Amino acid sequence: MHIGKTFLKAKEKIEQGKRYPFREAVELVVSTARAKFDETVETAIKLGVNPQHADQMVRGSVVLPNGLGKSVKVLVFAKGDKEKEAMEAGADLVGSDDLIEKIKGGWLEFDRAIATPDMMGSVGKLGKILGPRGLMPNPKVGTVTFDVEKAVKELKAGRIEFRVEKAGIVHCPVGKVSFGAEKLQENIVALVEAIIKLKPASSKGIYLKNISLSSTMGPGVRVDPLDVKNI
Repeated sequence: MHIGKTFLKAKEKIEQGKRYPFREAVELVVSTARAKFDETVETAIKLGVNPQHADQMVRGSVVLPNGLGKSVKVLVFAKGDKEKEAMEAGADLVGSDDLIEKIKGGWLEFDRAIATPDMMGSVGKLGKILGPRGLMPNPKVGTVTFDVEKAVKELKAGRIEFRVEKAGIVHCPVGKVSFGAEKLQENIVALVEAIIKLKPASSKGIYLKNISLSSTMGPGVRVDPLDVKNI
């Protein structure tokens, strides 16, 4: 009941149905977070697209200027010089057939995976294991590349992947409550800019329909999309 009372008290600060100016909305999310742990701040962005049409699928990645506030365990599928490059760039796990066999056996103790293009013939066999968990390397988001050093460093620095879901919504973490409003605003702006750049030519009408923010245990706060776009 204590959590319920805390949530209701936080919700009282938010006017139902109101679309808040961007900066005010972020400050509200930070001020209404009441958990004893450092809550993650999430965005939900409703787009004016129909993801069932291939030409309206919005998918990409962005390096958040202030990271995500957590360490990311990066695995790299590579051989030879690229294996060495990955290790020097700070990858946590590097290998080829040995790692593939380990994953086939049920091991999945990593957060993100990168593969060099020459490894994808073998890594592709892990599609049914890695795909549903969002761990499959993909050239569209920069995780299938020969530029291993850049990919590892960006993932370690807080590069996130995003993809529009069936309902036309992009869900994404943008940092921790402890970042404070200013750093969270910078991360959200970077994400929205990346999504705007990927607007499909076939998408008509309003592209950024709705934006809402929330912390792990806090209530959602609706944001005025025009205010975010103008910033």
